[in-house]
Amino acid sequence: MDGNGRWARARNKPRHAGHRAGVRSVRATVEVAAERGVECLTLFAFSSENWRRPEEEVSNLMGLFVEALRREVDELHRNNVRLRFIGARKQLKPGLVKKIDVAEARTAGNSGLELNVAVAYGGRWDIVEAARKLATEVADGAMRVSEIDEAAFARKLQLAGAPDADLLIRTGGEERISNFLLWNLAYAELYFTDVLWPEFDKDEFDKALDFYAGKQRRYGHTGEQVEAAHC
Repeated sequence: MDGNGRWARARNKPRHAGHRAGVRSVRATVEVAAERGVECLTLFAFSSENWRRPEEEVSNLMGLFVEALRREVDELHRNNVRLRFIGARKQLKPGLVKKIDVAEARTAGNSGLELNVAVAYGGRWDIVEAARKLATEVADGAMRVSEIDEAAFARKLQLAGAPDADLLIRTGGEERISNFLLWNLAYAELYFTDVLWPEFDKDEFDKALDFYAGKQRRYGHTGEQVEAAHC
């Protein structure tokens, strides 16, 4: 969700005004995802590298997370959305972690859209953490090295149990993954748009879905094999 700062700067507003405007786009995106039948949506809200930003901006972002949780969880619950947070929680303040835990517990039984929010998350960190968990199980004798395969590795990742991503959407004009879901994006279609995140709305989301709908998902097969399988 890129471009909040540039959106604010273009309007001679402080960066936190852009982040606050971006919350509206989050709400619109979640709504259209549910309407279009998307089963799983993961939002990259705050990366491992974002801790390097100015202290004031980080503080404002953390405050915004707390505010959003307080304001949005009831609505998400009413709409049958299951909320999950991924990332290094030990880096967050205890008050925020408590609100995250409460929000997850409250929506855990919902069967609609699975909404994952990545906070203090990095794709390399995720992979290293999974490797550490597997190494610990091997060292403890709970697993043999020969039992480690892709499925075993995936079960140790932050999004364990979730399907691999089909589509990555990045706003703001940059065309890179920026350490997001490195394992889970292995076969994702990549959609980049110049639209800044606060201006990303339902129409823009539909453009991304139309882009995805025009792709042939081959997973190593030839186009002819894929077409034959659908006949």
